[in-house]
Amino acid sequence: MKKSKFYLFTAIALSLSLALSACGTSTDKGASSKGNAKNEQVFNMLETAEIPTGDPTLATDSASFIVFGQTMEGLYTLNDKDVPVPAIADGQPDVSKDGIVYTFKLRKDAKWSNGDPVTAKDFVFSWQRAVDPKTGAQYAYMFSDVIKNATAIMNGKAKPEDLGAKAVDDYTLEVTLEHPVPYLDSLLAFGTFLPLNEKFVKEKGDKFGTNSDNMLANGPFKLTNWDGTGLTWKYVKNDNYYDKANVKLNEVNVQVAKTPNTALNLYQTGKVDQTARLSAEYAKQYQNDKDAVKSTESSSWYLKFNQVRDGKKTPLANENIRKGLAMAFDKKAYTDTVLANGSFPSNGLVPKGVAKDPASGKDFRDVSGDLLTYDPAKAKEYWEKGLKELGVKSLTLELLSDDTENAKKSSEFFQDQLKRNLPGLTLNLTNVPFKIRLQKQDKQDYDIQMAGWGADYLDAMTYLDLFVTNGGNNKTGYSNKKYDQLIDDAKVKYANDPAKHWAAELEAEKILIQEDAVIAPIYQRGHLTLTKPYVKNFEEHLFGPDYTLKNTYIQK
Repeated sequence: MKKSKFYLFTAIALSLSLALSACGTSTDKGASSKGNAKNEQVFNMLETAEIPTGDPTLATDSASFIVFGQTMEGLYTLNDKDVPVPAIADGQPDVSKDGIVYTFKLRKDAKWSNGDPVTAKDFVFSWQRAVDPKTGAQYAYMFSDVIKNATAIMNGKAKPEDLGAKAVDDYTLEVTLEHPVPYLDSLLAFGTFLPLNEKFVKEKGDKFGTNSDNMLANGPFKLTNWDGTGLTWKYVKNDNYYDKANVKLNEVNVQVAKTPNTALNLYQTGKVDQTARLSAEYAKQYQNDKDAVKSTESSSWYLKFNQVRDGKKTPLANENIRKGLAMAFDKKAYTDTVLANGSFPSNGLVPKGVAKDPASGKDFRDVSGDLLTYDPAKAKEYWEKGLKELGVKSLTLELLSDDTENAKKSSEFFQDQLKRNLPGLTLNLTNVPFKIRLQKQDKQDYDIQMAGWGADYLDAMTYLDLFVTNGGNNKTGYSNKKYDQLIDDAKVKYANDPAKHWAAELEAEKILIQEDAVIAPIYQRGHLTLTKPYVKNFEEHLFGPDYTLKNTYIQK
């Protein structure tokens, strides 16, 4: 998230060294080595998180968006170079001279897995459902200030049917924007903009997306054998997919492995063809292995400070307390010793590789610079000032994270660093399953949380608009009118002025991190996996779903 997609992402569970959606439970069931010896196009792989939801409208995590990346397609999809290309859209749209109205022609051979045609009405229904306040979709904000009337609908000042999405006929979709959006194609490739079969969704009611029997696919694969809570599932080739001739895999068996040791054992015994992300211990051991594959992601990781809990301000509403915490841990020691997987320290929210200066081509991270760095002396100074302002000599806080092995090790690292550098701090650790952590985040039932976010589209805005006042993914109680205005200006006022759009985003990040210390940046994630050499064309993505399997095949 996500990429979003709350990519949201999109992650999208948030394990500290495995995956943006890392969580899971060790199991020896689900994956099968069936077929590979005979080259029957069966791929056996591991994941690090269970699937929280099969409903694209409600999804906020990368684990769910990975599923949609295999089973569904929207107007656009991503190619192997992360370029959005037409999918259900039949070529590029016609665009009005003012850049406001887009007219998409849809493929007439696109079908749902039940045989129904994919039509313009499916997009209209899905998008209206997403912005309808009754749905409660956290990712509805992605429509705000983009699709006409989305914001008004979300605020209860207009009806869902007033949304700027119209089915001219079954295969013509007219989309009206609030203002020009330069990154619209990458936005429309994100999971929240996927179509939904209205008849199917309404027929299933509350059961829609709760297990594979209550889901419908229009992409390369169908999801099967997922009971809604289990740690194994399967993708099977979708015979109704319009491009099925170019899908080589017949079956993908997926299982969740909670511990790296379990994952490695399954890989070494030939039960799976690919591990999930390796932990520090194994990343160091296998970094030069012939099967090792290293990647850098768009995932930005940070400590998230909750300023309001149970309707009351927390000690973290104090700016100096936040700054003290944010500067009291050694990021390089963390990435080198705990992760050791290619991740590297970050001193801002927006990671490398997502946005470039429209004039110079320089990366956003390089231009914005180091906004919050490790400085234990300054950390102590801010901390003690904050304690004095609060009228206390000590604080007891909670650090919330996932229950994977690496998440626990990471929590212990931060516990040690923060207690060592901040006198009077007691930091209790709470490690829970991914779904529980999401629930606690949504209720703002935490003090400090280990959190991460991946790009939902290619612009710094995919990170910066997370923290606008009352934003669906804010969940910190943070509110700053100047910050909100800069985000709004960048999205609306300067939508057609790249230089001013860029400048507004740079200023916004400085307010968020350097001035207000709403979060404490930690690192940009890299990862190392082991993949059998006969697995070909496994395509990983910088934004949207972490990977797609349409072009993957087994070659022995």
